[in-house]
Amino acid sequence: MDEQAIRVWFCTPDIPFVQLMARTLGVEFEVQTIEAFHLNGARRRMDWPDVVLLDLRAEGETPGREEPAFRLMQEIQQFDSPPPMIAILGEQNRAMIRRALENGAYDTLASPPDMVELRLVLRRAKRFRQVEKELLRLRSQQAATSPFGEFVISTEPMQRVFALAQKVAPCDVSVLITGETGTGKDMLARSIHQQSGRAGGPFVAFSCANLPETLIEDELFGHEKGAFTGALGARRGRFEAAHQGTLFLDEIGDLALGLQAKLLRVLQQRSFERLGSNDPVNVNIRLLCATHRDLAEMVEEGQFRSDLFYRLNVVEIHIPPLRERRDEIAALGHHFLMRFAKQFGKAVRRFSPVALRALEEYSWPGNVRELENVVQRAVVMTDGVAVELWHLPKMFCNGLEQQQEECSYDKELREFKRRLILRVLRDCDGSKSEAARRLGIARGYLHRLINQLRIEDTPEESFAESPELNMTVM
Repeated sequence: MDEQAIRVWFCTPDIPFVQLMARTLGVEFEVQTIEAFHLNGARRRMDWPDVVLLDLRAEGETPGREEPAFRLMQEIQQFDSPPPMIAILGEQNRAMIRRALENGAYDTLASPPDMVELRLVLRRAKRFRQVEKELLRLRSQQAATSPFGEFVISTEPMQRVFALAQKVAPCDVSVLITGETGTGKDMLARSIHQQSGRAGGPFVAFSCANLPETLIEDELFGHEKGAFTGALGARRGRFEAAHQGTLFLDEIGDLALGLQAKLLRVLQQRSFERLGSNDPVNVNIRLLCATHRDLAEMVEEGQFRSDLFYRLNVVEIHIPPLRERRDEIAALGHHFLMRFAKQFGKAVRRFSPVALRALEEYSWPGNVRELENVVQRAVVMTDGVAVELWHLPKMFCNGLEQQQEECSYDKELREFKRRLILRVLRDCDGSKSEAARRLGIARGYLHRLINQLRIEDTPEESFAESPELNMTVM
Protein backbone atom coordinates (compact mmCIF):
# COMPACT_ATOMS: atom_id res chain seq x y z
CA MET A 1 0.00 0.00 0.00
CA ASP A 2 1.31 3.46 -0.92
CA GLU A 3 2.49 5.36 2.15
CA GLN A 4 0.65 8.42 0.82
CA ALA A 5 -2.69 6.58 0.60
CA ILE A 6 -5.56 8.17 2.48
CA ARG A 7 -6.51 5.87 5.36
CA VAL A 8 -10.27 5.62 5.78
CA TRP A 9 -12.36 3.95 8.46
CA PHE A 10 -15.77 3.07 7.06
CA CYS A 11 -18.27 2.67 9.90
CA THR A 12 -21.28 0.73 8.61
CA PRO A 13 -23.21 -2.49 9.22
CA ASP A 14 -23.59 -2.90 5.44
CA ILE A 15 -20.46 -4.87 4.48
CA PRO A 16 -21.31 -5.27 0.74
CA PHE A 17 -21.74 -1.50 0.53
CA VAL A 18 -18.32 -0.79 2.00
CA GLN A 19 -16.67 -3.43 -0.18
CA LEU A 20 -18.15 -1.80 -3.27
CA MET A 21 -17.04 1.63 -2.11
CA ALA A 22 -13.49 0.42 -1.36
CA ARG A 23 -13.12 -1.07 -4.84
CA THR A 24 -14.49 2.05 -6.50
CA LEU A 25 -12.27 4.46 -4.55
CA GLY A 26 -9.16 2.74 -5.87
CA VAL A 27 -5.59 2.26 -4.68
CA GLU A 28 -5.16 5.82 -3.45
CA PHE A 29 -7.40 4.97 -0.50
CA GLU A 30 -6.83 2.32 2.16
CA VAL A 31 -10.23 1.38 3.59
CA GLN A 32 -10.88 -0.57 6.79
CA THR A 33 -14.31 -1.43 8.15
CA ILE A 34 -15.82 -1.06 11.59
CA GLU A 35 -18.75 -3.46 11.26
CA ALA A 36 -20.62 -2.45 14.40
CA PHE A 37 -21.10 1.11 15.55
CA HIS A 38 -18.63 0.94 18.42
CA LEU A 39 -14.86 1.31 18.63
CA ASN A 40 -13.83 -1.79 20.61
CA GLY A 41 -10.14 -2.51 19.99
CA ALA A 42 -10.00 0.23 17.39
CA ARG A 43 -10.04 2.72 20.26
CA ARG A 44 -6.30 2.17 20.71
CA ARG A 45 -5.71 3.03 17.03
CA MET A 46 -7.66 6.28 16.80
CA ASP A 47 -4.57 7.94 15.33
CA TRP A 48 -4.57 5.52 12.38
CA PRO A 49 -7.31 6.86 10.08
CA ASP A 50 -7.02 10.11 8.19
CA VAL A 51 -10.79 10.24 7.73
CA VAL A 52 -13.83 8.43 9.16
CA LEU A 53 -16.77 7.64 6.86
CA LEU A 54 -20.06 7.14 8.70
CA ASP A 55 -23.04 5.41 7.12
CA LEU A 56 -26.06 7.35 8.43
CA ARG A 57 -28.55 6.13 5.81
CA ALA A 58 -30.71 4.32 8.38
CA GLU A 59 -30.39 6.90 11.15
CA GLY A 60 -33.53 8.71 12.21
CA GLU A 61 -35.92 6.39 10.34
CA THR A 62 -37.51 4.98 13.50
CA PRO A 63 -38.62 7.64 16.02
CA GLY A 64 -37.37 6.96 19.54
CA ARG A 65 -34.89 4.33 18.36
CA GLU A 66 -31.35 4.62 19.69
CA GLU A 67 -29.03 5.88 16.98
CA PRO A 68 -25.63 4.23 17.40
CA ALA A 69 -23.95 6.20 14.61
CA PHE A 70 -24.55 9.49 16.39
CA ARG A 71 -23.32 7.97 19.65
CA LEU A 72 -20.17 6.90 17.82
CA MET A 73 -19.69 10.42 16.44
CA GLN A 74 -19.88 11.84 19.96
CA GLU A 75 -17.45 9.22 21.24
CA ILE A 76 -14.91 9.93 18.49
CA GLN A 77 -15.01 13.62 19.36
CA GLN A 78 -13.79 12.85 22.88
CA PHE A 79 -10.37 11.80 21.58
CA ASP A 80 -7.45 14.18 21.28
CA SER A 81 -7.09 15.33 17.68
CA PRO A 82 -10.01 13.23 16.33
CA PRO A 83 -10.04 12.50 12.59
CA PRO A 84 -12.60 14.41 10.48
CA MET A 85 -15.87 12.54 9.94
CA ILE A 86 -17.86 12.48 6.70
CA ALA A 87 -21.49 11.36 6.98
CA ILE A 88 -23.29 9.54 4.16
CA LEU A 89 -27.05 10.21 4.33
CA GLY A 90 -29.91 8.40 2.68
CA GLU A 91 -31.44 11.60 1.33
CA GLN A 92 -30.91 15.36 1.36
CA ASN A 93 -32.73 15.88 4.65
CA ARG A 94 -31.80 19.32 5.99
CA ALA A 95 -32.61 18.33 9.58
CA MET A 96 -30.35 15.26 9.37
CA ILE A 97 -27.59 17.27 7.69
CA ARG A 98 -27.73 19.87 10.45
CA ARG A 99 -27.75 17.20 13.15
CA ALA A 100 -24.73 15.46 11.61
CA LEU A 101 -22.83 18.75 11.45
CA GLU A 102 -23.74 19.59 15.04
CA ASN A 103 -22.36 16.20 16.11
CA GLY A 104 -19.00 16.97 14.51
CA ALA A 105 -19.26 15.88 10.87
CA TYR A 106 -16.73 17.60 8.59
CA ASP A 107 -19.08 17.21 5.61
CA THR A 108 -22.12 15.25 4.44
CA LEU A 109 -22.84 13.38 1.19
CA ALA A 110 -26.01 11.91 -0.28
CA SER A 111 -26.17 8.18 -0.99
CA PRO A 112 -25.01 6.87 -3.36
CA PRO A 113 -22.17 9.41 -3.35
CA ASP A 114 -20.65 10.73 -6.54
CA MET A 115 -17.20 9.09 -6.52
CA VAL A 116 -15.37 12.11 -7.95
CA GLU A 117 -16.93 14.25 -5.25
CA LEU A 118 -16.16 11.66 -2.56
CA ARG A 119 -12.49 11.50 -3.53
CA LEU A 120 -12.25 15.29 -3.42
CA VAL A 121 -13.94 15.49 -0.01
CA LEU A 122 -11.70 12.75 1.41
CA ARG A 123 -8.57 14.55 0.19
CA ARG A 124 -9.75 17.86 1.59
CA ALA A 125 -10.61 16.21 4.93
CA LYS A 126 -7.13 14.68 5.16
CA ARG A 127 -5.55 18.04 4.39
CA PHE A 128 -7.82 19.63 7.02
CA ARG A 129 -6.58 17.18 9.66
CA GLN A 130 -2.94 17.78 8.69
CA VAL A 131 -3.46 21.52 9.14
CA GLU A 132 -5.17 20.97 12.50
CA LYS A 133 -2.32 18.78 13.74
CA GLU A 134 0.27 21.31 12.61
CA LEU A 135 -1.68 24.09 14.33
CA LEU A 136 -1.78 22.13 17.60
CA ARG A 137 1.95 21.43 17.33
CA LEU A 138 2.77 25.08 16.74
CA ARG A 139 0.52 26.20 19.60
CA SER A 140 2.19 23.75 21.99
CA GLN A 141 5.63 24.81 20.82
CA GLN A 142 4.76 28.48 21.13
CA ALA A 143 3.26 28.01 24.61
CA ALA A 144 6.52 26.44 25.75
CA THR A 145 8.93 28.90 24.15
CA SER A 146 7.13 32.17 23.29
CA PRO A 147 7.65 35.19 25.54
CA PHE A 148 4.47 36.75 24.14
CA GLY A 149 1.91 34.91 26.23
CA GLU A 150 -1.44 34.50 24.45
CA PHE A 151 -0.32 36.10 21.20
CA VAL A 152 -0.65 33.79 18.19
CA ILE A 153 2.34 34.35 15.92
CA SER A 154 1.62 32.43 12.73
CA THR A 155 2.14 34.87 9.84
CA GLU A 156 5.15 36.73 8.49
CA PRO A 157 3.84 40.26 9.27
CA MET A 158 3.31 39.38 12.94
CA GLN A 159 6.63 37.55 13.12
CA ARG A 160 8.31 40.81 12.06
CA VAL A 161 6.33 42.72 14.71
CA PHE A 162 7.40 40.41 17.51
CA ALA A 163 11.00 40.15 16.30
CA LEU A 164 11.24 43.94 16.63
CA ALA A 165 9.47 43.85 20.02
CA GLN A 166 11.95 41.26 21.31
CA LYS A 167 14.83 43.44 20.15
CA VAL A 168 13.66 46.63 21.87
CA ALA A 169 12.21 45.06 25.04
CA PRO A 170 15.54 44.81 26.96
CA CYS A 171 16.54 48.36 25.95
CA ASP A 172 15.09 51.02 28.26
CA VAL A 173 13.78 53.33 25.51
CA SER A 174 10.38 54.78 24.69
CA VAL A 175 8.29 52.79 22.21
CA LEU A 176 5.37 54.05 20.14
CA ILE A 177 2.92 51.27 19.13
CA THR A 178 0.63 52.17 16.25
CA GLY A 179 -2.30 50.35 14.69
CA GLU A 180 -6.07 50.32 14.41
CA THR A 181 -8.33 49.85 17.41
CA GLY A 182 -8.53 46.23 18.51
CA THR A 183 -5.24 45.01 17.05
CA GLY A 184 -3.74 44.23 20.47
CA LYS A 185 -1.51 47.24 21.16
CA ASP A 186 -2.05 46.97 24.92
CA MET A 187 -1.12 43.27 24.94
CA LEU A 188 2.06 44.00 22.99
CA ALA A 189 2.99 46.75 25.47
CA ARG A 190 2.51 44.35 28.37
CA SER A 191 4.66 41.74 26.60
CA ILE A 192 7.46 44.28 26.12
CA HIS A 193 7.31 45.11 29.82
CA GLN A 194 7.44 41.42 30.80
CA GLN A 195 10.59 40.91 28.72
CA SER A 196 12.34 44.03 29.99
CA GLY A 197 14.58 44.61 32.96
CA ARG A 198 11.59 46.26 34.67
CA ALA A 199 9.49 43.08 34.63
CA GLY A 200 9.70 42.89 38.42
CA GLY A 201 8.19 46.39 38.73
CA PRO A 202 4.61 47.52 38.13
CA PHE A 203 2.92 47.79 34.74
CA VAL A 204 0.43 50.68 34.84
CA ALA A 205 -1.90 51.32 31.91
CA PHE A 206 -4.04 54.40 31.26
CA SER A 207 -6.15 55.43 28.26
CA CYS A 208 -6.24 59.10 27.28
CA ALA A 209 -9.26 58.64 24.99
CA ASN A 210 -12.33 60.83 25.41
CA LEU A 211 -11.53 62.18 28.88
CA PRO A 212 -11.54 65.83 30.02
CA GLU A 213 -8.10 67.46 30.33
CA THR A 214 -8.48 68.11 34.07
CA LEU A 215 -9.39 64.48 34.77
CA ILE A 216 -6.43 63.17 32.76
CA GLU A 217 -4.07 65.51 34.59
CA ASP A 218 -5.36 64.31 37.97
CA GLU A 219 -5.13 60.64 36.87
CA LEU A 220 -1.55 61.01 35.67
CA PHE A 221 -0.05 63.27 38.36
CA GLY A 222 -2.35 62.92 41.38
CA HIS A 223 -3.31 65.70 43.82
CA GLU A 224 -2.87 66.93 47.37
CA LYS A 225 -5.63 67.26 49.93
CA GLY A 226 -7.69 70.38 49.26
CA ALA A 227 -6.26 70.90 45.76
CA PHE A 228 -9.82 71.33 44.47
CA THR A 229 -13.39 70.92 45.68
CA GLY A 230 -13.90 67.33 46.69
CA ALA A 231 -10.20 66.53 47.18
CA LEU A 232 -10.62 65.15 50.69
CA GLY A 233 -7.22 63.46 50.74
CA ALA A 234 -3.96 63.15 48.85
CA ARG A 235 -3.94 60.78 45.87
CA ARG A 236 -1.07 59.24 43.91
CA GLY A 237 -1.22 59.46 40.12
CA ARG A 238 -0.28 56.89 37.48
CA PHE A 239 3.29 58.19 37.21
CA GLU A 240 3.95 57.50 40.89
CA ALA A 241 2.21 54.13 40.70
CA ALA A 242 4.52 53.11 37.83
CA HIS A 243 7.76 54.04 39.66
CA GLN A 244 10.53 51.50 38.86
CA GLY A 245 8.24 49.97 36.27
CA THR A 246 6.45 50.77 32.99
CA LEU A 247 3.72 53.32 32.26
CA PHE A 248 1.59 52.57 29.19
CA LEU A 249 -0.41 55.50 27.79
CA ASP A 250 -2.99 54.33 25.27
CA GLU A 251 -4.44 56.69 22.63
CA ILE A 252 -1.72 59.27 23.27
CA GLY A 253 -2.95 61.15 20.19
CA ASP A 254 -6.01 62.29 22.16
CA LEU A 255 -3.89 64.14 24.75
CA ALA A 256 -4.56 67.91 24.85
CA LEU A 257 -1.73 70.28 23.87
CA GLY A 258 -1.45 71.66 27.41
CA LEU A 259 -0.91 68.21 28.86
CA GLN A 260 1.52 67.37 26.05
CA ALA A 261 3.80 70.14 27.32
CA LYS A 262 3.61 68.86 30.90
CA LEU A 263 4.27 65.27 29.79
CA LEU A 264 7.35 66.40 27.86
CA ARG A 265 8.67 68.18 30.91
CA VAL A 266 8.20 65.07 33.05
CA LEU A 267 10.08 62.94 30.53
CA GLN A 268 12.97 65.42 30.42
CA GLN A 269 13.27 66.15 34.15
CA ARG A 270 12.02 62.81 35.55
CA SER A 271 9.97 64.72 38.11
CA PHE A 272 6.62 66.50 38.44
CA GLU A 273 4.37 68.18 41.02
CA ARG A 274 1.02 66.89 42.17
CA LEU A 275 -1.97 69.19 41.72
CA GLY A 276 -2.02 71.65 44.62
CA SER A 277 1.65 71.11 45.51
CA ASN A 278 5.01 72.73 44.69
CA ASP A 279 7.10 69.79 45.95
CA PRO A 280 8.71 67.78 43.13
CA VAL A 281 8.11 64.03 42.98
CA ASN A 282 10.94 62.06 41.33
CA VAL A 283 10.00 59.02 39.25
CA ASN A 284 11.90 56.38 37.29
CA ILE A 285 9.68 54.90 34.61
CA ARG A 286 9.76 53.54 31.10
CA LEU A 287 7.08 55.05 28.88
CA LEU A 288 5.25 53.02 26.23
CA CYS A 289 2.57 54.75 24.15
CA ALA A 290 0.00 53.62 21.62
CA THR A 291 -2.33 55.31 19.15
CA HIS A 292 -4.54 54.55 16.19
CA ARG A 293 -3.92 58.06 14.80
CA ASP A 294 -1.14 59.33 12.51
CA LEU A 295 0.96 61.43 14.90
CA ALA A 296 3.31 62.65 12.13
CA GLU A 297 0.30 64.07 10.28
CA MET A 298 -1.00 65.61 13.52
CA VAL A 299 2.40 67.31 14.01
CA GLU A 300 2.12 68.89 10.55
CA GLU A 301 -1.40 70.09 11.38
CA GLY A 302 -0.28 71.58 14.71
CA GLN A 303 -2.36 69.13 16.79
CA PHE A 304 0.61 67.35 18.38
CA ARG A 305 3.91 68.74 19.63
CA SER A 306 6.84 67.80 17.43
CA ASP A 307 9.32 67.68 20.33
CA LEU A 308 7.08 65.28 22.25
CA PHE A 309 6.56 63.17 19.12
CA TYR A 310 10.32 62.72 18.67
CA ARG A 311 10.67 61.90 22.36
CA LEU A 312 7.99 59.21 22.21
CA ASN A 313 8.88 57.80 18.81
CA VAL A 314 12.34 56.41 19.59
CA VAL A 315 11.14 53.05 18.18
CA GLU A 316 7.83 52.64 16.37
CA ILE A 317 6.13 49.24 16.13
CA HIS A 318 3.16 49.06 13.76
CA ILE A 319 0.61 46.23 14.15
CA PRO A 320 -1.17 45.60 10.81
CA PRO A 321 -4.98 45.22 10.82
CA LEU A 322 -6.47 41.74 10.75
CA ARG A 323 -7.81 42.16 7.20
CA GLU A 324 -4.18 42.40 5.99
CA ARG A 325 -3.22 39.09 7.63
CA ARG A 326 -6.16 36.83 6.82
CA ASP A 327 -3.96 33.74 7.02
CA GLU A 328 -3.91 34.33 10.77
CA ILE A 329 -7.69 34.27 11.25
CA ALA A 330 -7.95 30.46 11.46
CA ALA A 331 -5.16 30.20 14.05
CA LEU A 332 -6.50 33.09 16.13
CA GLY A 333 -10.05 31.79 15.94
CA HIS A 334 -8.98 28.32 17.06
CA HIS A 335 -6.96 29.84 19.91
CA PHE A 336 -9.97 31.79 21.19
CA LEU A 337 -12.29 28.82 20.63
CA MET A 338 -10.17 26.49 22.79
CA ARG A 339 -9.80 29.12 25.51
CA PHE A 340 -13.55 29.83 25.76
CA ALA A 341 -14.48 26.14 25.43
CA LYS A 342 -12.36 25.43 28.49
CA GLN A 343 -13.70 28.49 30.34
CA PHE A 344 -17.37 27.61 29.71
CA GLY A 345 -16.98 23.81 29.95
CA LYS A 346 -18.07 23.27 26.32
CA ALA A 347 -17.23 20.27 24.09
CA VAL A 348 -16.71 22.42 20.98
CA ARG A 349 -13.36 21.78 19.29
CA ARG A 350 -13.38 23.33 15.83
CA PHE A 351 -15.09 25.46 13.18
CA SER A 352 -17.00 23.89 10.33
CA PRO A 353 -15.52 24.65 6.88
CA VAL A 354 -18.43 27.00 6.08
CA ALA A 355 -18.11 28.87 9.38
CA LEU A 356 -14.35 29.21 8.95
CA ARG A 357 -14.84 30.50 5.41
CA ALA A 358 -17.28 33.14 6.74
CA LEU A 359 -14.72 34.27 9.32
CA GLU A 360 -11.95 34.49 6.75
CA GLU A 361 -14.05 36.51 4.28
CA TYR A 362 -15.25 39.08 6.83
CA SER A 363 -13.54 42.51 6.84
CA TRP A 364 -13.03 42.69 10.66
CA PRO A 365 -13.28 46.44 11.29
CA GLY A 366 -12.81 45.72 15.01
CA ASN A 367 -9.76 43.53 14.35
CA VAL A 368 -8.64 40.88 16.84
CA ARG A 369 -10.87 42.21 19.63
CA GLU A 370 -13.94 41.76 17.42
CA LEU A 371 -12.82 38.26 16.43
CA GLU A 372 -12.41 37.34 20.09
CA ASN A 373 -15.93 38.57 20.91
CA VAL A 374 -17.47 36.76 17.91
CA VAL A 375 -15.79 33.47 18.87
CA GLN A 376 -16.85 33.90 22.49
CA ARG A 377 -20.48 34.32 21.40
CA ALA A 378 -20.24 31.33 19.06
CA VAL A 379 -18.90 29.07 21.83
CA VAL A 380 -21.77 30.15 24.09
CA MET A 381 -24.33 29.37 21.35
CA THR A 382 -22.80 25.99 20.37
CA ASP A 383 -24.04 22.75 21.92
CA GLY A 384 -22.12 20.36 19.68
CA VAL A 385 -18.45 19.90 18.85
CA ALA A 386 -18.23 22.36 15.95
CA VAL A 387 -19.09 26.02 15.44
CA GLU A 388 -21.47 26.20 12.48
CA LEU A 389 -22.48 29.15 10.34
CA TRP A 390 -25.75 29.66 12.25
CA HIS A 391 -23.81 30.11 15.51
CA LEU A 392 -22.22 33.29 14.14
CA PRO A 393 -23.92 36.73 14.13
CA LYS A 394 -26.30 37.42 11.25
CA MET A 395 -23.83 39.71 9.48
CA PHE A 396 -21.69 36.61 8.80
CA CYS A 397 -24.61 34.41 7.75
CA ASN A 398 -26.52 36.68 5.38
CA GLY A 399 -23.95 36.83 2.60
CA LEU A 400 -23.17 33.11 2.56
CA GLU A 401 -26.81 32.05 2.96
CA GLN A 402 -27.82 34.28 0.06
CA GLN A 403 -25.06 32.76 -2.04
CA GLN A 404 -26.22 29.25 -1.09
CA GLU A 405 -29.83 30.09 -2.02
CA GLU A 406 -28.75 31.39 -5.41
CA CYS A 407 -26.50 28.38 -6.17
CA SER A 408 -27.80 24.85 -5.98
CA TYR A 409 -25.71 22.01 -4.63
CA ASP A 410 -25.01 20.70 -8.15
CA LYS A 411 -23.90 24.14 -9.32
CA GLU A 412 -21.54 24.50 -6.34
CA LEU A 413 -20.00 21.10 -7.08
CA ARG A 414 -19.71 21.91 -10.78
CA GLU A 415 -17.90 25.17 -10.00
CA PHE A 416 -15.54 23.41 -7.58
CA LYS A 417 -14.60 20.80 -10.23
CA ARG A 418 -14.10 23.55 -12.77
CA ARG A 419 -11.71 25.54 -10.57
CA LEU A 420 -9.80 22.39 -9.60
CA ILE A 421 -9.21 21.37 -13.22
CA LEU A 422 -8.21 24.94 -14.11
CA ARG A 423 -5.65 24.96 -11.33
CA VAL A 424 -4.12 21.61 -12.28
CA LEU A 425 -3.99 22.55 -15.96
CA ARG A 426 -2.20 25.74 -15.01
CA ASP A 427 0.31 23.83 -12.88
CA CYS A 428 0.90 21.42 -15.78
CA ASP A 429 1.38 24.24 -18.33
CA GLY A 430 -1.78 23.11 -20.15
CA SER A 431 -0.71 19.47 -20.55
CA LYS A 432 -3.91 17.43 -20.33
CA SER A 433 -2.06 14.12 -20.04
CA GLU A 434 -0.08 15.34 -17.03
CA ALA A 435 -3.20 16.93 -15.53
CA ALA A 436 -5.12 13.65 -15.85
CA ARG A 437 -2.25 11.81 -14.16
CA ARG A 438 -2.17 14.23 -11.24
CA LEU A 439 -5.94 14.07 -10.83
CA GLY A 440 -5.89 10.27 -10.96
CA ILE A 441 -8.44 10.04 -13.78
CA ALA A 442 -8.35 8.82 -17.37
CA ARG A 443 -7.34 11.32 -20.06
CA GLY A 444 -10.59 10.68 -21.95
CA TYR A 445 -12.64 11.42 -18.83
CA LEU A 446 -10.69 14.66 -18.35
CA HIS A 447 -11.55 15.65 -21.93
CA ARG A 448 -15.25 15.00 -21.22
CA LEU A 449 -15.07 17.12 -18.05
CA ILE A 450 -13.36 19.95 -19.94
CA ASN A 451 -16.13 19.90 -22.55
CA GLN A 452 -18.93 19.61 -19.96
CA LEU A 453 -17.54 22.45 -17.85
CA ARG A 454 -16.66 24.61 -20.90
CA ILE A 455 -13.17 25.17 -19.54
CA GLU A 456 -11.54 25.91 -22.90
CA ASP A 457 -13.84 28.93 -23.28
CA THR A 458 -12.37 30.45 -20.10
CA PRO A 459 -10.04 33.47 -20.43
CA GLU A 460 -6.42 33.08 -19.30
CA GLU A 461 -6.84 35.09 -16.11
CA SER A 462 -9.26 32.46 -14.76
CA PHE A 463 -6.28 30.19 -14.17
CA ALA A 464 -5.44 32.28 -11.07
CA GLU A 465 -5.22 30.15 -7.98
CA SER A 466 -8.27 29.96 -5.75
CA PRO A 467 -7.64 29.85 -1.99
CA GLU A 468 -10.28 27.13 -1.69
CA LEU A 469 -8.16 24.86 -3.91
CA ASN A 470 -4.86 25.43 -2.15
CA MET A 471 -4.36 21.70 -1.59
CA THR A 472 -2.18 18.84 -2.74
CA VAL A 473 -3.71 16.97 -5.62
CA MET A 474 -3.06 13.29 -5.06
